[in-house]
Amino acid sequence: MKVLLARITPPCTDVTRFVSESMDRTLPVLTRIKLRLHLMICEGCAQYRQQLLALRQALQRSASPSQDQRQDEPPLSPADQARLKEAFRARRD
Repeated sequence: MKVLLARITPPCTDVTRFVSESMDRTLPVLTRIKLRLHLMICEGCAQYRQQLLALRQALQRSASPSQDQRQDEPPLSPADQARLKEAFRARRD
């Protein structure tokens, strides 16, 4: 079954682009179907999608602080920023 789905779905390079585009606009129906099928059989692409969703949510939270967050709270320190960057790089490899 996976072999058949792999033949009819786009390659991972296209899927990563589609995943990103799908967060900004509605994809054509056929593309969405192929994307979902690919995500069902490809753990790497499914994980990539989850990571993009997590980043998007984190950015949305940081752009609009909630009521319980203090407005005068300082941004992340350079050391914390470096740790986050390194963690993202490590997950990519």
